[in-house]
Amino acid sequence: MTRTTLRRALLGAAMMLAAPAALAQEASSTAEQTIAAMTRIFGEHPGKRSNHAKGVVVEGRFTPSKEAATLSKASVFAGAAVPVTVRFSDATGLPQIPDGAPEANPHGLSIKFKPADGAEMDVVTNSLKFFPVATGEEFRDLLVAITKSGPDAQKPTPVEQFMAAHPNAPKALATARTPSSFGRQTYNGVNAFVLVDAAGKRNAFRYRIVPVAGEEILSADEAKAKGPNYLVEEMPARLAKSPVAFRVEAQIAQPGDSTKDSTIPWPEDRRFVDLGTLTLTKAVPDSETAEKALLFMPNNLPDGVEVSDDPLIDARVQAYAISFGRRSQ
Repeated sequence: MTRTTLRRALLGAAMMLAAPAALAQEASSTAEQTIAAMTRIFGEHPGKRSNHAKGVVVEGRFTPSKEAATLSKASVFAGAAVPVTVRFSDATGLPQIPDGAPEANPHGLSIKFKPADGAEMDVVTNSLKFFPVATGEEFRDLLVAITKSGPDAQKPTPVEQFMAAHPNAPKALATARTPSSFGRQTYNGVNAFVLVDAAGKRNAFRYRIVPVAGEEILSADEAKAKGPNYLVEEMPARLAKSPVAFRVEAQIAQPGDSTKDSTIPWPEDRRFVDLGTLTLTKAVPDSETAEKALLFMPNNLPDGVEVSDDPLIDARVQAYAISFGRRSQ
């Protein structure tokens, strides 16, 4: 991986992190330092997210499968179709980043499920197959290393030193790819959660959201030739003609699979359960206004879905809250 490619991948990998206010001051300090590092990398953009600043908001429904209700008692899986609000996004905190730029990877897909009983559920995914780091502290350290790895930095640069010490990081970043459409990419929930059924049985799992139309990935030259806003413009245009559908799947962990280390992907021979179909039907009239008010929190879960022991979940919640507070001012 060349230095330029590495820097682009690292910038594109800058994913917002999180944790409830009740956590120790050290966790809060880590989140604040994470957001501060993002600001140094991407600059100040009032009213925008610290990362995944550019996006588009759409709406639709989620229709659960019959099997989903056997794994979780959550009302979102009870049988009736549930309204959803979805935000697709480019990586980085740059609101004007060209959609086809390497730095715009990995792309994000966040879902807010809104069942009739008010028991909302948020799901936050991205197009990496697994995450570069395992903790909020490591993510902060990665971002700080980027800020210290300018063109005049002594070799090996802080980023190169970080990558050498975290060998799964370059492997994760290498899975980032540019799609022809937000609706033609697979998105992964790199953190583990737990499904709990009516009898109390628990199954650890990770989300995978698969386009029904199949993936369509562009070459570097094809992506470079696209217009700067081709992804955020193509999705509303596509929805004006026909719905866009995804299969929402749960990869079920087996004993021995790590639920607390998001840098370790689970083997592909693990059981995949069809939780239901996500059908997107329309773009919101004013995406910029809608996305400013939206907050997707990985720990916003109903009875029947729980967080695992993955420390990144709390890390993301804390940083998301800080970023939301800043863009709401």
